[in-house]
Amino acid sequence: MRRFLCAALAVLLLFLSAGCSGPSAKDAPAVRELFAMDTYMTLTCYGENAEEALDAAEAEIRRLDALLSTGSPDSEVSRLNRDGGGELSEDTLALVKAALAAYEDTGGAFDITVLPLMELWGFPSGALHVPSDEELAQALAVTGSGRLSLGGNILSLEPGTEIDLGGIAKGYASARLMDLFRSFGVEHAIVSLGGNVQCLGAKPDGSLWRCGIRDPEAEKADELAGILTVRDTAVITSGPYERKLTDPDTGQAYHHILDPSTGRPADTGLASVTIVSADGALADALSTACFVMGPEKAEAFWRERPETFDMILILADGSMLVTEGIAGAFSSSRSFTVIRE
Repeated sequence: MRRFLCAALAVLLLFLSAGCSGPSAKDAPAVRELFAMDTYMTLTCYGENAEEALDAAEAEIRRLDALLSTGSPDSEVSRLNRDGGGELSEDTLALVKAALAAYEDTGGAFDITVLPLMELWGFPSGALHVPSDEELAQALAVTGSGRLSLGGNILSLEPGTEIDLGGIAKGYASARLMDLFRSFGVEHAIVSLGGNVQCLGAKPDGSLWRCGIRDPEAEKADELAGILTVRDTAVITSGPYERKLTDPDTGQAYHHILDPSTGRPADTGLASVTIVSADGALADALSTACFVMGPEKAEAFWRERPETFDMILILADGSMLVTEGIAGAFSSSRSFTVIRE
């Protein structure tokens, strides 16, 4: 767990140092830092109602965490897994619908039923177990979102199947915070939920937010592959450097982004995937799905829906691919290839 907390903190520090520039005294932000959803978070708001907005935002994050955490036996998700389904609250229903849509849209590359596989590998506990082929086959037999049935607000899980909404929950939460900030009259805000960044408007001085894209091969989290300038959008990155477990006997490291079709860590030649979309939940799901797809399939997937999202792919060899919708907003000391429709 300590390793995971340090990794999350490194992303937070990257956001603070590279994501924002210093405001003038009259535009001084209100900032809130907290730990929830198994990660460090920072919330930044501007305006006369900023502190009240942050109080409400923290309460909302705590509420969603209590609702969705698989680590809490009292959460709604844990109850669903224990009972084989049941009635869904409004937020859980919205998340399950979004997750099932992403599952269908990505051909199964994003799947909320991988919890048995994650537990088999030991990622939730932090105790690595390299499973045998037989163990993987048994876990794969109870995974796949085709084993879920949603009728109205009632979810049914086939025996042995369990869900984990962690792959989409922080993106959903960041989108909820944007709506909440607007209700308080806030026009300028940015949040980093463990590296999931979403911003409201631009900075108070009218300039764009600057989001640092981490170099996945660098030893330090504040070493950047580039900087993306944005407004009113989510910027969410997935990479194997986020959570790794190492076999003490062999020294082999295994990352937590599992390919739902094999049950093994995805090996697609990608080092990180950054998704840019106005829809935080979609960006969260696609950052995982496109990593599992690999560069060629991810490019083809984007070309079918360029109006929905943009992306930055960093390959294992260090090369970078950037979709044309954000190419003009991305700067790097390294060359990159623009993906065009």
